[in-house]
Amino acid sequence: MSARMVPYLCPYCGDEDLVPHEDETGEVKGAWHCHSCTRIFTVRYHGMEAPATTPVPDLGGGSPKAP
Repeated sequence: MSARMVPYLCPYCGDEDLVPHEDETGEVKGAWHCHSCTRIFTVRYHGMEAPATTPVPDLGGGSPKAP
């Protein structure tokens, strides 16, 4: 696994002309520069969320009651 994941498309214009952006101050880490729209952006991974589960509906299929 790489320390830096590579985005394939600019999230703003959709172009593929992306290069790593090195900030002179060192404050921005992992930024990318799009040459087409001249935007500089970062992509962050926040984690995974557990899939939503739905309860199984009770269809009343239990044992019948004796009279």
